[in-house]
Amino acid sequence: MSFKTQNPATGEILEHYSSLSSEEIEHALALGADAVPIWSNTPINSRCTRVERLAEILRVRKDELAGLITLEMGKLFSEAQGEIEKCAAACDYYAENGEAQLEDEMIESDASRSLITYQPLGTILAVMPWNFPFWQLIRAAVPALIAGNTVVMKHASNVPQCALAIDAIFREAGFAEGIFVNLMIESSQVEAVIRDPRIHGVTLTGSGPAGRSVAATAGSVLKKSLLELGGSDPFIVLEDADIELAVQHATMGRFLNCGQSCIAAKRFIVVEAIADQFIDQFKAVVGALQAGDPLDSTTTLAPMAREDLRDELHQQVESSVALGAKIVTGGEIIERSGYYYAATIIDHVSVGQPAWSEELFGPVASIIRVKDEREAVAVANESEFGLGGVIFSGDSERGERLARQLESGAAFVNGMVKSDPRLPFGGIKQSGYGRELSYLGIREFVNIKTLWIR
Repeated sequence: MSFKTQNPATGEILEHYSSLSSEEIEHALALGADAVPIWSNTPINSRCTRVERLAEILRVRKDELAGLITLEMGKLFSEAQGEIEKCAAACDYYAENGEAQLEDEMIESDASRSLITYQPLGTILAVMPWNFPFWQLIRAAVPALIAGNTVVMKHASNVPQCALAIDAIFREAGFAEGIFVNLMIESSQVEAVIRDPRIHGVTLTGSGPAGRSVAATAGSVLKKSLLELGGSDPFIVLEDADIELAVQHATMGRFLNCGQSCIAAKRFIVVEAIADQFIDQFKAVVGALQAGDPLDSTTTLAPMAREDLRDELHQQVESSVALGAKIVTGGEIIERSGYYYAATIIDHVSVGQPAWSEELFGPVASIIRVKDEREAVAVANESEFGLGGVIFSGDSERGERLARQLESGAAFVNGMVKSDPRLPFGGIKQSGYGRELSYLGIREFVNIKTLWIR
């Protein structure tokens, strides 16, 4: 079996890579296991120093690495540069704060001394997606490594060059062989790796079906798992909102990364009183997005990552329209080489349409009209997903009150949902469980151990 690099902007196949044999997988897992006692006993300040070096390398090689992202999954080059910068910032955060976040915590009890200590689990398998090929891996791997675990990465099959580059920069940063391992395998081989006794936990960012499969396998062998899955984030615009500000964030929140993000705003739930005004302004901005070469700084709409993803998205739009939704702008495959889809807004989305209940993973904004704030929150919470949510209101206290009612792992008032190393990130319901980032993220893959001493 093999992997291939295919340029989404042209459809051209650039490279093929062979997946690892059984013997090569065995060797890779052995490397990770052998490195555990060495790495876990390395002083934490030394682990942090390597992560500082990783940040330096990311910044120095930003344009080169961003070019790989654009080449393999089609992200606008400027956005890919931003992804690398964000990775470096996350490294900075954990290098500066990781040691304090893992310090022993003293607890009063009937002992002379009692405390909580945070100890590494062993080797963590990271199953990573293609849409943010560097960021998703860095945010999962860096805190696990600082905590003293080793990491084995199974990256998405359509970004093998990114996977190889990630492996290379970890080596360059001083992570010895086995501390970070690139496992170039097929999805069908993941189950056996999870079951391997040398793997002590698994983190996955990906689709719902993939998450359920990984969770079932990890659960069957009683291993810790963390899942960050899909989302259909609500973006609520109330009648007292700053419409211009809401449109600005709606455009970024929906069309960043060509809409291929779990935390992208997807369902725009707009109070009827200002719906036409919001849609008119939104259409003017979205209709001006220009498809083109993602390496060209004038391009504002990138291709989708794969042809099958584009075709599936188009089918969801067409099915929604057949059931009563109305095209405001877009709604078509762009006739040019590569996997481009027009920036799209569909209005009058209602129950029974794919745009109402399914995740639309691409440049399509679904408008749902509601009569008031109560209906807005009810519609937002009807979704099976629970990753993020947004409230736009001229009254921040009102916005906070409603944000607290959203069934989601994060809720933002008057701003788009985004991840930040300082804040925990993750979802509920079908969007997964567990938290990445912040002090909670570094404690996901540790043994939270009680010590009682007389």
